[in-house]
Amino acid sequence: MHAFDVLGDPVRRRILDLLADGERPAGAVVDVVAAEFGITQPAVSRHLRILREHGFASVRAEGARRIYALEPTGLDEASAALERYRRVWAQRLHALHTEIARGRRARRKRA
Repeated sequence: MHAFDVLGDPVRRRILDLLADGERPAGAVVDVVAAEFGITQPAVSRHLRILREHGFASVRAEGARRIYALEPTGLDEASAALERYRRVWAQRLHALHTEIARGRRARRKRA
């Protein structure tokens, strides 16, 4: 599964939003996500597993609780994939800016 496939799911994006605020017990994540999306605990657990498997989240045991945290690995992969497109768009936007400036100069010369 590609990083964008992971991020393409609104449930997983919401989980990442929750984890961006700091570590959370699995039960707290389940409570919020199940209430907002109307899904079951096993469904939320599957989303957490996908996030773990693809480097977006990590888990550690704290007694009987599982504590989830945001991990940079998956986000770094997504960012690297986007960088290729950023470079292309940056070049095109720079060229557009140059053309707009040329048009303004030409209009001033005619006036």
